[in-house]
Amino acid sequence: MSPKFHKFYIWSFVFITVAIAIILAVRGWAFYNVNIADRFHHADYDKLKPSGLLAHGYGIIGTLLILTGIFTYMARKRLRVFSRVGVLKYWLEFHIFLCSLGPILVLYHTSFKFGGIVSVSFWSMVAVVLSGVLGRYIYLQIPRTIEGRALSLNEVNNLKDEFKLKLTQDYGVEEALFDLPDNKSREAVNRLKAELKAKKLSGQEIRTALSHFKSEKSLGRRIKRLERMQNLFRYWHVAHLPFALIMIIIMVIHVVITIIFGYRWVF
Repeated sequence: MSPKFHKFYIWSFVFITVAIAIILAVRGWAFYNVNIADRFHHADYDKLKPSGLLAHGYGIIGTLLILTGIFTYMARKRLRVFSRVGVLKYWLEFHIFLCSLGPILVLYHTSFKFGGIVSVSFWSMVAVVLSGVLGRYIYLQIPRTIEGRALSLNEVNNLKDEFKLKLTQDYGVEEALFDLPDNKSREAVNRLKAELKAKKLSGQEIRTALSHFKSEKSLGRRIKRLERMQNLFRYWHVAHLPFALIMIIIMVIHVVITIIFGYRWVF
């Protein structure tokens, strides 16, 4: 997947999630703005109450999206039989998409009325989503292969050295440029650009060299925080996974109790 298509892939997910959230908000705005005690008399009560035709559907679809997002990503990550099915980081993006859209649908399923054991599941879900956003940020700070495997410190150092060697041997870049501090990175890029133009290199060669140089500088910054981010990622799992487990357990209990009490959707 090319970088441009990857951006399109991510922004498509963002657009779909935001669009659905807005559509649901506009559709039920008049109902959700009514005091909970007075909703019984609203024209949309039979549709938008938690057991109503629409809201019940929101809950079912949202739950299926969450479970699909969780278990497909876990299967791709942990089961050898799926280890070659797609790139792991794209599965992560899909996991984040489903586990962001699902909670939005579940939120509208509750019609913003929380109570009892369901509130524990809901706030666990909120904690999972928020910790997922944090985890996504930490994940991006750790250099990875194109397949999504985290690189070790030695691998990152070797990759950085490869960029540096290529720039010095193929483009004759001065060693001094690599030693400039991060707060002078713009100055370093400008100096490199002027140096490459003076050598009468083609536009494509200049762009390639600049890309390598920026990658080398970026890896240098990431090396400084790699160990810290890897530790944070381990601690993040300690918070993210238990909340997800609590959410799933109470979600299952809620569904079972709902079925026992005879609530049905369109079936």
